[in-house]
Amino acid sequence: MQQEPKSKDSGLLRSSGVVSFFTMLSRVMGLARDVVFARVIGADAFADVFFVAFKIPNFFRRLFAEGAFAQAFVPILGEYREKGSQAAVKELINRVTGTLGITLLGLTLVIVVASPVMAAIFAPKWFFDQPDKFAATADMLRITFPYLLFISMTGLAGAILNSYDRFAVPAFTPLLLNVTLIAAALVAAPLFDQPAFALAWGVFVAGAVQLMFQLPFLQRIHMLPRPEVNWQDKGVRKVLALMGPAIFGVSVSQINLLLDTMLATFLPTGSVSWLYYSDRLAELPLGVFAVAIATVILPNLSRHHAADSQQAYSETLDWALKMVLVIAVPAAVALTLLAEPILVTLFYYGDVMTARDMSMATLSLRAYAVGLLAFMLIKVLAPGFFARQDMRTPVRIGVIAMLSNMVLNLLFVVPLHYYWQIGHVGLAAATSVSAFLNAGLLFIYLRKKGIYAPSGQWLTFAGRLIVSIVTMVAVLLVVAEWLEVLNQSIWQQLPWWQRSGNIVGLCAAGFVAYAGCLMATGFGIADMRGPAKAITDNDAE
Repeated sequence: MQQEPKSKDSGLLRSSGVVSFFTMLSRVMGLARDVVFARVIGADAFADVFFVAFKIPNFFRRLFAEGAFAQAFVPILGEYREKGSQAAVKELINRVTGTLGITLLGLTLVIVVASPVMAAIFAPKWFFDQPDKFAATADMLRITFPYLLFISMTGLAGAILNSYDRFAVPAFTPLLLNVTLIAAALVAAPLFDQPAFALAWGVFVAGAVQLMFQLPFLQRIHMLPRPEVNWQDKGVRKVLALMGPAIFGVSVSQINLLLDTMLATFLPTGSVSWLYYSDRLAELPLGVFAVAIATVILPNLSRHHAADSQQAYSETLDWALKMVLVIAVPAAVALTLLAEPILVTLFYYGDVMTARDMSMATLSLRAYAVGLLAFMLIKVLAPGFFARQDMRTPVRIGVIAMLSNMVLNLLFVVPLHYYWQIGHVGLAAATSVSAFLNAGLLFIYLRKKGIYAPSGQWLTFAGRLIVSIVTMVAVLLVVAEWLEVLNQSIWQQLPWWQRSGNIVGLCAAGFVAYAGCLMATGFGIADMRGPAKAITDNDAE
């Protein structure tokens, strides 16, 4: 019988480091992509159209590719690997691939044909008051929505590779999206009457490129699927049964962001773009670190659950929570403090992005930064349930958070828009508050169900973290004053290269101060390693 591919990874720290490295590379390219977007389409009406047309398939991508599907499929695949034969694992992969593929193909065809209906749902204000923007949204959605099919199958391939501890390839793959979109903006955009349509075609091409890139790596581990549609297969039905609830449980924040986009179409022109640019910056630490940690711990937690190793399960969650706090808290503080100079450095170009655009995006970035800790905690708390194939608990919590977000949207947006014309900030603030509710309830239920028991070192850890963050803030303020970073009248007049150099130097000074203080107070590499019982070791098969 053919042997199962063997892992070369030695532990959680190494695996999450690999994912973080490639994800960081992708996010840096993502920032470069957004800088190019700011130069090419700015924050005008067609920029709003593109961001809506891109967010709709991107939202479904996070449901199918990164959200519900991955959280439902990985635990089942882990169970098959732990308790079944290699042939059974391959059969599961074939049938899940075929069933998911035919479902997504049908959904894609329906949305392409009915794109005006989807555009009306997510941009109702444009349907009634701005027919040109509405028509452009419907046309652009026909181009961008097939991306869902390609990227969801890419997500399936990535889930298989992650389950076999091949974390690097799925982490590298999103880089191809950014490279393709940058090429579309720089090369194809000048050929279009409306440059935003070139970006839409770039999205389409990027989806196909990412899928094709992963196929050879699946072949290398002998797991390249041969799609087979079988709705009655036991494994397929189990994945589908878990997917339904998981859609809400893992993707509440994405549903909230999409609702924000819909409501933003009722606000002044530019609101969608302001939210996009600020959300992209807030997503940087979320995507680089929290998603990396969550990606690594899910297959580990699934194996611990299948092996009935509760202590290792809890220790893995404990490690993940500490790693998130080490990253999320200083990132949130720094983003709040440096929101405007960072935005100006990346996106301020007087011909398409104005000083007002920067001020408006700064306000929403600070609102998102407040919720960054919660966004990151959700990413590592939710797998604590999904790895146990418990979808109901996070679903109930997710519904509560989503309903709360809807109520908070009205409470925050209406007065902020009526009195100060900054309703988009209310959308960001409501998303952050509901994220804290979501994370808090997930934590409470993990404790209540006895799934997670904190280690006895949390008070010491908290003390080290607080001292290090205070030190970081002091250094940032001193260096920022010296470089005149917080003086926007001066900062906005500097050439881009000087702004970039100064902001990089400032961030480096803050990082060195924070990391140095953290190590000086006793937090070292040993604390960053995963618990001994959580280390992956498939070589001993």
